[in-house]
Amino acid sequence: MDNYVITVARGFGSGGKEIASKIAKKLGIACYENRILTLASQYTGYDEEEFKRVDEKLDGNYFGKLLADLPRTLKPQAKKRGFHSDDRLFGYQAEIIRKLADTESCVIVGKCADYILRDYDNVISIYVEAPRDFCFPRIMEKMNVSEQEAHTLIEKTDKYRADYYKYYTHGNYWTNPVNYDMTLNSQRVGIDTCVELVIDYVQKKFGK
Repeated sequence: MDNYVITVARGFGSGGKEIASKIAKKLGIACYENRILTLASQYTGYDEEEFKRVDEKLDGNYFGKLLADLPRTLKPQAKKRGFHSDDRLFGYQAEIIRKLADTESCVIVGKCADYILRDYDNVISIYVEAPRDFCFPRIMEKMNVSEQEAHTLIEKTDKYRADYYKYYTHGNYWTNPVNYDMTLNSQRVGIDTCVELVIDYVQKKFGK
């Protein structure tokens, strides 16, 4: 196995993005999150046939290089509005995710990556969740909001993610543990222990 991918789905405030970032750092690989959306958004201005022609000519690592140049943040990205589908944008995201899985080892956060890569043998899919009383203080601190605002953001963001996942996976449930290799409760297990468990599983599955 030349390369492998770890996908991380997570409840808002559970620490999933932090876990993903720490896993990537320890393994010496890239972690991609909202940068995939940013890059896909840039391609929505392309004619579809033009995108395909450009894509066919690109070196396999091209998308990784583009993503590496985009700014990233560990600050939580809340969803304050309801989900509205954009099939064209999702199509570009999916193409970027598949290209990454074909060409490099990396961690991918969200974006239905576990579903997009469900037929890939070189993929491990993780879901991170935690009770509300663990999540809302983290959101309050990281986003500088009140307790009530934190609760509201968690509800809206998790609802958005559930609707997003259900739509693009044709009715599947985002929180269904059957979708993942491993489901972790970050409050019970601890952030750093979650990281170590995933790395141990990577080593056992891929011999890395």
